[in-house]
Amino acid sequence: MSSAVSLPVLRSLVTGTPPHQVAQSEIKEAARTLFPRMAARPHLLDVFGNAQIESRALSRPLEWYLESRGFGEKNAVFIEQARALITRLGAEALARAELRPTDIDAVIVVNTSGLSTPSLDAWLIESLGISRHAARLPVWGLGCAGGAAGLARAADLVRAGFKRVLYVAVELCSLTLVKGDESKSNFVGTALFSDGGAALVVTSPDVPGPPPLLSLRGAYSTLIENSEDIMGWDVVDDGLKVRFSRDIPSLVRGMMRGNVAEALAAHGWTQEEIITFIVHPGGVKVLAAYEEALDLPVGALDSSRKVLRDHGNMSSATVLFVLDEALKAGPQGKALLSAMGPGFSAEHVLLEF
Repeated sequence: MSSAVSLPVLRSLVTGTPPHQVAQSEIKEAARTLFPRMAARPHLLDVFGNAQIESRALSRPLEWYLESRGFGEKNAVFIEQARALITRLGAEALARAELRPTDIDAVIVVNTSGLSTPSLDAWLIESLGISRHAARLPVWGLGCAGGAAGLARAADLVRAGFKRVLYVAVELCSLTLVKGDESKSNFVGTALFSDGGAALVVTSPDVPGPPPLLSLRGAYSTLIENSEDIMGWDVVDDGLKVRFSRDIPSLVRGMMRGNVAEALAAHGWTQEEIITFIVHPGGVKVLAAYEEALDLPVGALDSSRKVLRDHGNMSSATVLFVLDEALKAGPQGKALLSAMGPGFSAEHVLLEF
């Protein structure tokens, strides 16, 4: 275990979305145009209500998505909107942490929903005026698990001597809609996916600044055997086509209790010590599966449900929105932040408020 003086701490957390906020009821109506064959069976549209989402942010006005768009066009929108969002959020995170851009020693950018080479961290360094000698860690492909994994890597960098780390997660999942593809995965993704980002500053505790929001006590990663088909992208001419192949709630019910116990035991903790659970809301059935697997009390995942209701599933950024929501209640004691994603994998981060 690390000594108390070397424990990384969170100094700031900022979340945000693109400007186009759309009600779930409007997206349901648009689905009639996007999925005419499936909409002909009205009960299938129930997925939009069953998702328990009220509104979502999109990178473009809703009508933009009703036309066919190629991968190049969608990815150009991704780069434009992602750059704007991470610049705004990064600047605010630095201001809240009372740091200048030139103070930053390392930059992490997590995303999965678009491609950029040079990577987005290079743009962020240039746009904010961060030192050109800052360490760069772009992380791509972890999907919904990326928010937790990125937080763990930020803590690792602080432990390694990079005392001030700017970490950003940005996902524009709405741009992965493939018009004309009436597969179940594309249909369900249209009912869930949305756009958003988060920026955090993680530092060594001896760095001057505002009182820490929490300390980062450790992390635990699990790659599940023979699980590649569960979730991911199929790269097609029209873009990144979402793939869901198995029952993720069943997987959560079957493995999560033991996996959480292993994660906590690796750091000398037990589930009985955990007061706050911060869980990526992949969907209402996934949250119910977590509650069942971990035998959580009613209300334990209220922050996750609120973020799902207000924002939808923003892939890696979502669990950071949940953390932001949980912080509003002024929690105390030990906490566990958890997310699952392509691989198929589980990521846990141990926190203490």
